[in-house]
Amino acid sequence: MNRRQMIAALSASALVNATGRRAEAEGAPRLTESKVYQFSALPTVPFPSGQVDQVVLHGLIATGEALEVHETTLPPGQMPHPSHHHRHSELMLVRSGQLEFDNNGQKTTAGPGGVFFVASNVPHAVKCVGDVAANYYVIAIGRD
Repeated sequence: MNRRQMIAALSASALVNATGRRAEAEGAPRLTESKVYQFSALPTVPFPSGQVDQVVLHGLIATGEALEVHETTLPPGQMPHPSHHHRHSELMLVRSGQLEFDNNGQKTTAGPGGVFFVASNVPHAVKCVGDVAANYYVIAIGRD
């Protein structure tokens, strides 16, 4: 990874990880129009671990909640980050591969079609446990 790619990855990582805080800030994007997001047009964020995120959207919906959606490709054996918790709730929808979901110390594995719900302030983590990369969407709802 060259210097430009590293800066882009760090910047995008900050966007993905701080979306709720950014959405709360003055001037946050307002999601007031219906729209189709073409997968091929989404910005790609590579990480040194081989993880790749595609940011779909982030902002505030009409009822005031922060909403952030991104798709992650996670190589075998990798985790996007250690166990953590946050105020907002999340859904993780598995598209392909096998993910292990650590829900406050209780681990469950799911493949394509599996959905993990992360309640507010519950410690959690995910890890790709299959032989191939896992793809999943994260939908974060609420403010941090």
